[in-house]
This record gives sequence, C-alpha cells and structure tokens, in this order.
Amino acid sequence: MVEPADRPSTAGQRLGAPESFGVSTLEPGLRPPAQPPGRLVSIRVQMLDDTQEVFQISQRSPGKVLFDLVCVHLNLSEGDYFGLEYQDQRKMTVWLDLLKPTLKQIRRPKNTILRFVVKFFPPDHTQLMEELTRYLFALQIKRDLACGRLICNDTSAALMVSHIIQSEIGDFDETQSWQHLLHNKYLPDQDAIRDKITDCHRKHVGQTPAESDYQLLEIARRLEMYGVRLHPAKDREGTKLSLAVAHTGVLVFQGYTKINAFNWSKIRKLSFKRKRFLIKLRADPTQNAHHDTLEFAMASRDCCKIFWKICVEYHAFFRLFEEPKPKPKPILFTRGSSFRFSGRTQKQIIDYVKDSELKKVSFERKHSKILSSGSMSPQSSSFRSQVPRESAMSVPLADQPDSARLGHQAESNGSEEPPVVAHPTNGFHNVSAAPGSDPTQPRLNHHHGIDQQLLNPGSPASQDSPLGSPRVVVNGNASVNGQGVGGVLGPGQIPEGQQLSPLTSPLLTEAGYVRNEDEDEARRKKFPTDKAYFIAKELLTTERTYLKDLQVITESFPSAVGKDEAFPDSVKNMISASYDPVYIFHQGFLKETEQRLAQWEGRSNAHIKGDYQRIGDVLLKNIQGLRQLTVHLQKHSECLVELERACRSSRKAESLCRDVEQQRVCYLPLNIFLLRPLHRLLHYKLILERLCKHYPPTHDDFRDCRAALADISEMVLQLQGTMMKMENFQKLLELKKDLTGIDNLVTPGREFIRLGCLSKLSGKGLQQRMFFLFSDSLVYTSRGMTPSNQFKVHGQLPLFGMTIRESEEEWGVPHSFTLFGQRQSVVVAASCASEMERWVEDIRMAIDLAEQSISPNNDLLSTSLSDNKLSEDGGGDQESEEELGGSRSSLERQGHRGNTTVHVCWHRNTSVSMVDFSVAVENQLSGNLLRKFKNSNGWQKLWVVFTNFSLFFYKSHQDDYPLASLPLLGYSVTVPAESENIHKDYVFKLHFKSHVYYFRSESEYTFERWMEVIRSATCSASRSLPNTRKDLY
Repeated sequence: MVEPADRPSTAGQRLGAPESFGVSTLEPGLRPPAQPPGRLVSIRVQMLDDTQEVFQISQRSPGKVLFDLVCVHLNLSEGDYFGLEYQDQRKMTVWLDLLKPTLKQIRRPKNTILRFVVKFFPPDHTQLMEELTRYLFALQIKRDLACGRLICNDTSAALMVSHIIQSEIGDFDETQSWQHLLHNKYLPDQDAIRDKITDCHRKHVGQTPAESDYQLLEIARRLEMYGVRLHPAKDREGTKLSLAVAHTGVLVFQGYTKINAFNWSKIRKLSFKRKRFLIKLRADPTQNAHHDTLEFAMASRDCCKIFWKICVEYHAFFRLFEEPKPKPKPILFTRGSSFRFSGRTQKQIIDYVKDSELKKVSFERKHSKILSSGSMSPQSSSFRSQVPRESAMSVPLADQPDSARLGHQAESNGSEEPPVVAHPTNGFHNVSAAPGSDPTQPRLNHHHGIDQQLLNPGSPASQDSPLGSPRVVVNGNASVNGQGVGGVLGPGQIPEGQQLSPLTSPLLTEAGYVRNEDEDEARRKKFPTDKAYFIAKELLTTERTYLKDLQVITESFPSAVGKDEAFPDSVKNMISASYDPVYIFHQGFLKETEQRLAQWEGRSNAHIKGDYQRIGDVLLKNIQGLRQLTVHLQKHSECLVELERACRSSRKAESLCRDVEQQRVCYLPLNIFLLRPLHRLLHYKLILERLCKHYPPTHDDFRDCRAALADISEMVLQLQGTMMKMENFQKLLELKKDLTGIDNLVTPGREFIRLGCLSKLSGKGLQQRMFFLFSDSLVYTSRGMTPSNQFKVHGQLPLFGMTIRESEEEWGVPHSFTLFGQRQSVVVAASCASEMERWVEDIRMAIDLAEQSISPNNDLLSTSLSDNKLSEDGGGDQESEEELGGSRSSLERQGHRGNTTVHVCWHRNTSVSMVDFSVAVENQLSGNLLRKFKNSNGWQKLWVVFTNFSLFFYKSHQDDYPLASLPLLGYSVTVPAESENIHKDYVFKLHFKSHVYYFRSESEYTFERWMEVIRSATCSASRSLPNTRKDLY
C-alpha cells in the first residue's frame, strides 16, 4: 500500500513504528476502510520532516482513504488536527476534501505533491496528548518560522530556535552549535541574532527533545500570528485587509496586525456571493438593532469558497461535540452547498485518547541526533507538570504579544542582556544585509554592536524583498532599538554598569557655528538615555508642529477671509466651532508635555526619579479628554465638503482660499490642514504602541500607556472610515487644481489610486506623459505652458472592459505594456522594472474595481479629445530640476503650483500611489537636525519637519513658516561611507544625482526614526506587502 519515494522500507519503518497498522484516526480502533475496486494510482505526499512517501490508492477512493493511510503510516492517533493540502490547476492552495474522490480533486496525480501539514491549531498545546503529535506540531512551527509566516520579535524567535536546536543536537557546545547554525536556516534573517540564539541555547542543559517541543509550543501559542493563514480581502471602502480563521472565530488583519475578531458566538451565518464574503452577526440583545452584515471583497469566487470551507471546518472542529451528519438529499433540486466537515471534532479526539489504552510509540526524529525514549502514556501524570518551566528570564519574554508592524521595530520587551564590551568606532559602517533578511525584523548581534536594519515602512516583511537595507554600527555600542545592552569602554572612563549617553540636543549647534571635538565632549548633557525619553521627546516635537498647523485653520484662515461677505458665514462658523476647541485643548496638552519633559531631563530637579520619568499618565489623561472632542472631530469631514462647495459656488470665495494658500504659513495645500486632527490620532496610536512594546509589563508606566492605547485605538477605529473618505476627497480636490480640461473629477464613488510618469509610444516615438489612475478611468496628460503649470489632458481610457498585457518583446521597448480599452489601445513604458510592476498591479486592481461597479463610468473630460489634443512632441519641459530641488529656494516661488507632488513626479520620472500618501500620513516627524552641504565644512542647526514627501526647514520650532523645502521623491537615503570623511555619529545622507545633503541627529533612536520616515518617502510602498495602518485600495 505504501512505498517510500527514495529508498526501500516497510510501512512506518522510517519513524520506527511497530509492524501493526496501529489505530486509524478517523475510525477509532479500526483498520483503514477497504478501498473500492479499480486501478491503483500512486500519490506522493510530503511529510512535515520534508521526506516524501508514495501511497497506492484506488482511482475511485475518497480523500478519506488517502488521509487514513498517511495517519496509519505515521501511527498517528491524533491525526484529525492535520490535513493534506495541494495546489490545484488554478495554482491555489486547497485542502483535500475527505468525502470527494481523490482523483476528481487532483487531476494530474503524477505531477502533484500533497503536503501533510497542521490544519487545526488548538489554543493550548497541552490538549495534544501524544509526544508524536507534539513533535509534528513542532515541525510545523519550525517550518512557519523558516518561511517567515510566523511573525514575532527577536527574543521570541531566538528562544524558539534555541529549543529547536536543543531538540536536534542536545546540550550546548559552542563549536557544534555555531556549526549547526551555519549549516541550517531556521529564520529568514538568522545571522543577525545568532549570538542571542546561542545565549538561549546555553540555558537548556539537560532538556530532552520532548521537553524542547513542549517549550517551543508554549512560546508559539502566545504569538498573535500562531496558526494564522491570511486570505487577502478588502472592506467596503476598498481597504486591503486579510481574513483568517482561528479556534475563537474569524479574524481581520491589516498587514500583520489583528484589528478585529468575530467570535463564533456572535456569528449567525457565514456565506459568500460571487467575490463577496459575508459575515452575518447576531443582533445584540442589549441594543434594539437589526442583524449586522459585514461584507468583504476577495479576489475571486474561488477564494471566497476556499475561505468559507475552512471556516466551516474550524467551527465544526472546535465548537461541535461530534461530526455533523450529512444533509438528506433533496428530491427535486439542491440549494446551497452540501459541503460539511468530515472527521472527529477536538472533543472526540480528546475523549478517545483519554479512554484508550494506547501503548508508548517510539519514533525517529529525522533531524535530531538524540534518541527519543518514546511518548508518554496519556494515563501517566500530566506531561505539563513533568516538563520544567523556563527560567524567569526566558518564558516571560516570549509571552509578550507579538506582531510585525511596519514602521515599528521589533522590541526586546524589556529584556536584560549581559554587558558587552565593544570598541568605539567613528561614524557608521555599512554591513551588507544577510540574504533573505526580513527588513521589518531587526535582530541583535552581540559581537557586532547594533546589527539593525534601517526600516523601510514602504516595504513590509518579505523574504524575497528586493529592497536591501544597510545595517549600521553606532559607536560600537550594542543596543536594542536605543536601549543599551552594555557599556562602551572608551577614553571617557565610563563607570561600570552605566551606558554612554547618546548625542542629545545640546550638540545641535547654532547656524553656521562649528564645534570641535573637545567642545562636543564637554557639552554632553546628562540627559536620560532611556528609549522612552526619546519617544516622549518625539511626542513633544511633533505636538509643536501640529499646533502650528492648527493655527493655519484657527488664525490664518479666519483673518484672511475676515468679514468678506463673499465667504458664507455658515462655513466660517462651522470651521471655527469644529477646530477652535481642538486647538485650545492641544495648547494645554503641549504645555503639560513640555513640563513633563523638563522634569524628566532634570533641568530643575536633576536627582528626582520615578514619577517624572514617565509620559503615560500625561497621555492617558489627555487622550481621555480628547475623547470628549469626538463630536467636533466627526464634523471635520463636513467642514471639508462645505468649504469646497463654497469655493465652487463663488469665485470670490475660491480666490480668498487661494490667497490663504499663498501665505508663507500655509506651506501645504489648505485642505491638508483640515485633515490634521484626524491624522494626529494615528500619531498618538503609533507613539503609544512604541511605548507599550518598549516597557516591560512590570514598569510603572506600562499600565497607563496600555490604557491610553486602548482609548486611542477605539477612537481611530471609530473615525477611520471618515478619515479615509476625507483623504480620498482631499486628493481629488488637489488633483483638480493640477489638471485642466476636467470639470467633474470629484464625483461620488471615484477613488484616486496612482499618479506618475510613463512614456507613451506614438508615431513620433516615446513621449513623456503624466498618468492619473482612478478607480474608473486612466487619464494621461502632458505638462502645459499655462502660468499655473497645470497638466493638460490628452485623453482617457475607461477601465471597464480594459485588458493589460506586457509587450516588451513585441515593441522592443524595455518595461513596456499595452492597455487595450474599448475605444483605443495605448502602449506605455515605465522608467524601470519596479515602476512597471507597480503600475501593472494597480491598473489590474483598478480594472477589477471598475468591473464591480454597476455600470461603465461616464467620461471625465469636459471637452472633446480633439479639443484637448496637443502635438505629441508638444508640452516641453520648461522647469528644471534645479527649480524643484534646491532646498534653499524652493519655497520662494509661491506664485504657482510648481512644487506639488504631481510636478515632483514629472521632473523625477517617478510615481506615487494612494498607499504612499497613506504611509506618508503616518510617517510625519519633527525635530532638530544638523545639516551639512556636500562641499561645506560647518553644520547648521535647523528645525526640520517631515511631511507630504518633503523636508521643511525652519530656524527654530518657534518660527511661523519654513525657510526652504526639499521634496524627497526620487532621493536615496544612506549612511555616509568612510571615504566621505564624515566622522560624526548618527549621520545620514540624502542624494539625488548631484544633490547631496548630510543630516545629523541627536541620538540613536532619533537617527533610526528619521531614516525610517524618510525611507517611507523615498521608497514606494508595494501593494503586495503590508503597511502599518492600512493597505488601501
């Protein structure tokens, strides 16, 4: 019946199973059911230890026969936790249906390999009674770690790998352990935490393989991504989400962060209709409300059906007492699906194992050099009580909830590491990233100081991500995300047990003044070095900028429109009533934050500890106060709509708003300032998440931070739909100002997706054109010669019925593709392969959106295409890169819209998506930086604000308007090479063509934050990877 794939052996010999068939997992106490007559077919199955076995089944056998054969071959009595998965002809991964004939599901058995894997993940691994079952679960965890599916922080990852190694090679031996880690890959970026793995491995002396499996599962079950298999979907607003199913119910993820959960007890019905997956919730008896139906759009009907089936099986397995009985066959016609769960439920498995007299089964651990003594009998004392608990330094670290969040660093959760003595170095040194490393999972390397990837929020976790990030070494000081793990023995005679203070704000010199190294050392402040201090300082600096932005709405705007009768009083009163209370509240918030930071820094009470070295209480108090302003925040979308309506109905009102935008304090489009209060909620949430990940649960500030995070998360969830609609509406309004020839751009249901440069192939060759992708149409333009530098429309391509095909070979043009519309076809070429991939992905997604709409879109253009047609070689480029990029002069030309995102993309031949705008909203930062030009010697102190893909430079935070700006699209951010002779700490370099700028930050934490947010602007976000807040559209 069973043949090994590569070598001769009898059934079960590979795992050392006894000669008998053992126990069938689906029919307790019986042999596998007899196979129906017919020709035998060979089916290849890959086991969890990566070996392959061949099983002979009848061509008419149901899937249950094959699954039984696999379980009998393994002598596995708890086999119902597992399943057989494979890729069907659509290249979709599906589970083998146990009730249907196997060969009706697997059309090409010779070319198909089924994988025996864990299907149902129980919440508590102590419910797994046999050692063999726990061993197979451990192999599944090992596989999920290696492929990057089980996301966790460094501490948990190192601890789990150390238990895997302990089960494979036994007690720690330095040479053997290092060699084993060199030749085996357990994590995508394993090299970065090799020291941490070996440190954990040292603590497992005397631990048996069975105990190692137990401890591995104990850590894994506490992780947020344990057993989670993500199924891509979108909500009604088009936000990219992922659905998953667990023992508790249906989960909703944004990226790798769980944002919602629907318990089985709250779900009335799960169904799908075409591409829509529907969750019908039970009515809340406390509220007189109707049944609530949640709708999610998936890629196809097949995707919906696959996810629906696994939901049905999870519900039955964990919630029912016994296998559901088949429905009686209808006489005339069928309605709905006849699919049902087949197999024992979890309760049946537990009862069966407890009631059965199972013998100890010896088995071979394929990767282990240690012989197993055999499984423990279920009748013996509880395995949980026999396995020693991890030391207090290991298990609690892994018990923290883990999730990978873009734009955030994976923390050590307050772990204490032994001191590391490292030699100081000057500046930074690039160390190549390990192949396949995960840019969202920074790892600690004790031998090489901080082996930290510079995060790229635009490129979330992927083993195959092409975006390599340089690693940095800061003064040779090993630290975890700004927390020192050891002292640096330098000439300064740092006392033992103390850390060298990072560079702080007093080192940021006045403009044009250069300090020597002696002055640098003399003026090092005894400011706090705790990472929490720098997170609190980021709260302070960004709050200052936020208050200045609010002043544009509460002071500059009212004074500009004044008592002019052309501007409706109703709109002025609405804006004043909605924004003034928010501004007054944040004035008090800023004052409290400044006072707390002054006390924390010890300016007047340097020796005070405890109560003043925290920020959570201030945040909790003010966020609870901010919740009282929710009614005002909800009015902000109405303010934006009414302001636009007033401008549309009155040219005088439009002129007044334009005058406001011409003021130097209004350094961004006016509508963006109206969105600032909602965006600020996101900033508070991200700051609190960083604090909660930094603090150990025992810290005095942890409770307040966690409570404040819960409150702000609730507010963000409540206002997120409004925020997304406002962002899209504001973007359409902004584009309307940049385009000429379009009257009805802002219409209900239209969503902006991407804008950027593509070359259009015409009779005169490739011509640079600006393309604008919406949810229902693709518009292409060229830069006009108007005084306002608007882009003139050449034409549009409705997306309804459009197809897309890559055509590089057909036309001989690199990175080209053809768009086939109902009226015309267009051949375009991107500047590089990555740009082409982004455009193709977004256009295909937009086509799906258009086809889901009720009817084809109406024309966007207000005039006929012939009226808008320009000569294909017209529209010359009259504005040079120097006009855009010079950070000294770009804000001196406020008379036209020459430095908007659209114009920057035109000059730098790149593109920006709505996803990028959403990432940029989250990645706003303010603070003092030292700036140095390429050929200058001195460092200039500036107050720098990063927002809207640009750096804005002020002399100090008290200035009302910026002196200059630097658009960052197209720029690269790196660490200076040694040959550049920048012998300073925490320096990063911005360069585009011949433009080079150096910036110096005050500490390691601020250095990493500036690198993180700037990378979000210089590297376009990929839709295939998750973002921090949402993957839009």
